[in-house]
Amino acid sequence: MAIMNFGGVDENVVTREEFPLEKAREVLKNETIAVIGYGVQGPGQSMNLRDNGFNVIVGQRKNSKTWDKAVADGWVPGETLFEIEEACKRGTIIEYLLSDAAQIELWPVVKKHLTAGKTLYFSHGFAITYKERTGIIPPADIDVVLVAPKGSGTSLRRMFLQGRGLNSSYAVFQDATGHAKEKVLALGIGVGSGYLFETTFKREVYSDLTGERGTLMGAIQGIFAAQYDTLRAHGHSPSEAFNETVEELTQSLMPLIAENGMDWMYANCSTTAQRGALDWWKRFRDATKPVFEELYDEVAKGNEAQRSIDANSKEGYRDGLNQELKELRESEMWQAGVTVRKLRPENN
Repeated sequence: MAIMNFGGVDENVVTREEFPLEKAREVLKNETIAVIGYGVQGPGQSMNLRDNGFNVIVGQRKNSKTWDKAVADGWVPGETLFEIEEACKRGTIIEYLLSDAAQIELWPVVKKHLTAGKTLYFSHGFAITYKERTGIIPPADIDVVLVAPKGSGTSLRRMFLQGRGLNSSYAVFQDATGHAKEKVLALGIGVGSGYLFETTFKREVYSDLTGERGTLMGAIQGIFAAQYDTLRAHGHSPSEAFNETVEELTQSLMPLIAENGMDWMYANCSTTAQRGALDWWKRFRDATKPVFEELYDEVAKGNEAQRSIDANSKEGYRDGLNQELKELRESEMWQAGVTVRKLRPENN
């Protein structure tokens, strides 16, 4: 484990050089990893583990779209693809990668197969952190661990195929065997992490829920919409408003930030742009900081978790969710985006 300095603060991280794939295979050589769920994280993690040489099976509902997707991805029914309960029986490490709502629903089925010495693995701290609300309380004689890739399963898989890694956090909630830490690090390397940084289940879910509702999804959509609508209200065309709001950011500036940081991106823009950005960024920070404080407080109190549990447990919740996504998709801004993407050089 290396000590790295992040902005003046030392943290423990684990790199692939320190914990190579060969070591990970050795640690897990006698394990059967059962990946339960084939939605957001399941495909990327299971295929990366399979390609890295681990013993992996998938558990999924039969006669579902995700079952068919698993078959298309090379999982063989009766050999490496099973119904959820059968996969739980066979697995010594159960990667519980269903949605938070589905984890609550299927917990009685999974729990009865968590016999002594097995490992229960999450990629989100939700179920354990809010266990009084979810009812997911693991037996005391199993290991409970977490590896949370900092991105979607799609990104995890794409970066793996490019020979890269997506950074992940890891945590040990319960160490019944005395080997939970080496197992979680091996799993983190196996699923394709670039490097691993230590956290707790609580810190993971607090930061994750805040991030999703904040700069990763909720806040960025809100800022996009505010700027786009302002430009349109002042007579700018949809194409101009979209390019200035979304396209330039995602296609030009974000890659520069990812490469060397915000100051480097500023330095590669005009002096007029630099001056304006330096003058205005603190006003945006000060305007949004109270919203982020309120958001974090709602997460810490468990109110955000309860809203998610209540909403996602209702009959027909997917229909309502799809309708909200449809409204977003069909908004003028994102319809303009469809046309703009078609006009990118790589699509012509």
